[in-house]
Amino acid sequence: MPILEAKGVRKVYRGDGVETEALRGVDLKVEAGEFTALVGPSGSGKSTLLHLLAGLDLPTEGEVWVGGVALSRLSCAQRARFRLKRMGLVFQAYNLFPVLTALENAAFVLEARGVPKGEQERRALEFLEVLGLKEKAHRFPRQLSGGEEQRVAVARALAAEPLIVLADEPTANLDSKTGLALIEHMKALNRERGVTFLFSTHDPRLLEHVGRVVRLEDGRIVGEEWR
Repeated sequence: MPILEAKGVRKVYRGDGVETEALRGVDLKVEAGEFTALVGPSGSGKSTLLHLLAGLDLPTEGEVWVGGVALSRLSCAQRARFRLKRMGLVFQAYNLFPVLTALENAAFVLEARGVPKGEQERRALEFLEVLGLKEKAHRFPRQLSGGEEQRVAVARALAAEPLIVLADEPTANLDSKTGLALIEHMKALNRERGVTFLFSTHDPRLLEHVGRVVRLEDGRIVGEEWR
């Protein structure tokens, strides 16, 4: 059974009497242990597809399964709990808690899972250090730049070591050194711990490391390449 599957997924947005078809019948399977990139021009549907695969939104038609669970059959609250336990998410809206420090934000999912406090801090700090934020671990989001906030969101997703990580442009706004450190850590988690990654990217550095590239255009998958 694939760790993630989308079948016949279509997404239509309606407003002011106008329909916009963002996805046009997407079929996609991701097996456990894959390190896969979604690529395509702006407006191709990459971000929309990732949101549906994460259960942050539901398709107009079709179904998404993660770990054999049909997301549309869960309530909104059940989908949120499912994401907490099984998935790591990195999206353009970083969704950091303004009243928590970078360290506390990075440890948030671990705390929600009941991981002991010392282990929470150790794992969160490990990823903040990898991403060059150790010295800013006790700063609040308002004291960080946009790129630094993004790195905290990445640390939060990776520290939880989820079943699958879904990420929208995870290396965007990172300098070359930090971006490369992130790529190497993601690849190590994939290789050594079997964490599955599916992400959208335009970053050629990241594409050098993937095992599969899935190409989208105009809301459809138009090809894929195994490497």
